[in-house]
Amino acid sequence: MSSKHTIRRRWFGALVLIAALLMLIGGETLAKGRVVLEMFVMYWLVCFALTMLAIVIAFLDVRNRRRETRQEQRHLLETTLKEIESDAKTKPRWTNPFQQ
Repeated sequence: MSSKHTIRRRWFGALVLIAALLMLIGGETLAKGRVVLEMFVMYWLVCFALTMLAIVIAFLDVRNRRRETRQEQRHLLETTLKEIESDAKTKPRWTNPFQQ
């Protein structure tokens, strides 16, 4: 039961993580030793920020998923109790067959 917000958040998190991964690969292969110190620091700060953003998005997704699970469990418990209550009203009580 994923909503549009959940799907959008997961895609955004995946894209941010991919961007951080591409920056990591590019920084270790293409840009290594070719940039000045200021650009080097800025490059890795952006990479770090993207990684932190991906982590925050993952935590938000976990929190949202836990909330949805809690709501589904509460709904299931309520419907089950209502079913038991309605069955108890309509079905006859159990009687002991060995008692006369």
